[in-house]
Amino acid sequence: MERESMEFDVVIVGAGPAGLSAACRIMQLAQEKEQEITVCVVEKGSEVGAHILSGAVLEPRALDELFPNWKELGAPVNTAVKGDKFYFYTSATGAITLPNFMIPKPTHNEGNYIVSMGNVCRWLAEQAEGLGVEVYPGFAAAEVLFNEDGSVKGIATGDMGVAEDGSHKDSYMPGMELHAKYTLFAEGCRGHLGKQLIEKFGLDAGKAPQHYGIGIKEIWEIDPARHNEGTVEHGLGWPLSEHGATGGGFLYHAENNQVYLGLITDLNYSNPHLSPFEEFQRWKHHPTVSTLLEGGTRITYGARAITKGGYNSLPRMHFPGGLIIGCDAGTLNSVKIKGNHTAMKSGMVAAEAVVEALSQGDERQADLDSFASRFEDSWAYEELYTTRNFSGFMHKFGILIGSALVWLDQNVFGGKLPFTLKDDKQDYAAMKPAADSKQIEYPKPDNKISFDRLSSVFLSNTNHEEDQPCHLTLKDADIPLSVNLPRWDEPAQRYCPAGVYEIVEDENGKRFQINAQNCVHCKTCDIKDPSQNIVWITPEGFGGPNYPNM
Repeated sequence: MERESMEFDVVIVGAGPAGLSAACRIMQLAQEKEQEITVCVVEKGSEVGAHILSGAVLEPRALDELFPNWKELGAPVNTAVKGDKFYFYTSATGAITLPNFMIPKPTHNEGNYIVSMGNVCRWLAEQAEGLGVEVYPGFAAAEVLFNEDGSVKGIATGDMGVAEDGSHKDSYMPGMELHAKYTLFAEGCRGHLGKQLIEKFGLDAGKAPQHYGIGIKEIWEIDPARHNEGTVEHGLGWPLSEHGATGGGFLYHAENNQVYLGLITDLNYSNPHLSPFEEFQRWKHHPTVSTLLEGGTRITYGARAITKGGYNSLPRMHFPGGLIIGCDAGTLNSVKIKGNHTAMKSGMVAAEAVVEALSQGDERQADLDSFASRFEDSWAYEELYTTRNFSGFMHKFGILIGSALVWLDQNVFGGKLPFTLKDDKQDYAAMKPAADSKQIEYPKPDNKISFDRLSSVFLSNTNHEEDQPCHLTLKDADIPLSVNLPRWDEPAQRYCPAGVYEIVEDENGKRFQINAQNCVHCKTCDIKDPSQNIVWITPEGFGGPNYPNM
């Protein structure tokens, strides 16, 4: 069976904030200019929003520009931020509440909203479809297609009905080729096609390595007496500081007596015994968190890597035949702890470049290099530039000194210090040998506040077709046992928040087991494996988590 193909003016990979904003803006501009433009969005999740996980406090600046009447249109953006709290956790029981003047200005949340980005993306998809965009959930973009001249031609969706051994089942259906004049890649953090394009076109030449965090999140319904709708809480320090790691916790009082809470662990940590999942469980037992959760009900769980290198790690976003936008490129503002508004803006700028090029007909350029100047003229670029030193300060100087330098940079100099501090060390390269690192003994979960991985993954509604090739591939199957285990005590057992990787011992000895069914598509393994031996590729469409409102 040969692949069928479909032709569009624009194909967009990923129905997240960047991709959907690009789709909506293209169609708005097409209507304004009376151009006919066909746009298709493919999304690997079972529905739009199924794979979206974000804090999230949304700065509405991009939304205001995209749909000025979003309130009238019924956008699920209802809970205005009413107050900020910022803690410095000093120990398992202690915390200092930092006054507002000690917080970097961009971190303040006046005028922002606590939202479920999954629901916001569902709403954006409705707007896109209303404008004439074709949105196809359940179709995973598995391959980039190229023209003879090397420019991107489009993408191919993954084959369906392939057995684990590679044979075709009765349900086999070949993927479909989607050809486009321009293809926009908006897969989110560590997109597997975006990663390939960055390497193929050398988009990161001269840039600092990208840096990442792993965000683990839960939604709880709590006692109404303890709920304070609109309150936003952030914190730094314990428990990560005990192990020389950085990151921080968040807790947002959303509507309906729900709180969104999570812990972000920067993936440049050095101790291979550290487990971000277990650190999150410990953090929930801090009195500032546990007093809110006691007697509450945990509703859902999930995890996702975060692209946080910022300006210094931002690759060139244009190449022949397309663009890479949003968190696929790394447009998150780490100081604000927000990336949805900048991702949306990057998509809107992409739309302007695409529509202008399409208006030129056969004279259009393959490389949308006009995007670069357009993006540099945008407020999103200014945000990233003025916060460019954040990662360098935090990674080189640690929480206390680093935070003080960030405050000085943002509150006194407005992000305009006359130098740029880069962190040129890859996150995976920060891992120290297990023999040189302190062992960490984590407490058992109490099943009231803290829980184990498997019961947590159950709440993510994760599912994959069992009889299919494993989407967690190894460059060398021997490395987990021959290199990673003796040198780093195989850290995949601990950095994965879903219990995918195990060292199993039986009468035949030790083996490295991959429980791909559990994978929540967070991409941490692709980032943090110290041997860079794990390569995440897309499974069949519809696979992965099915988040209701993350």
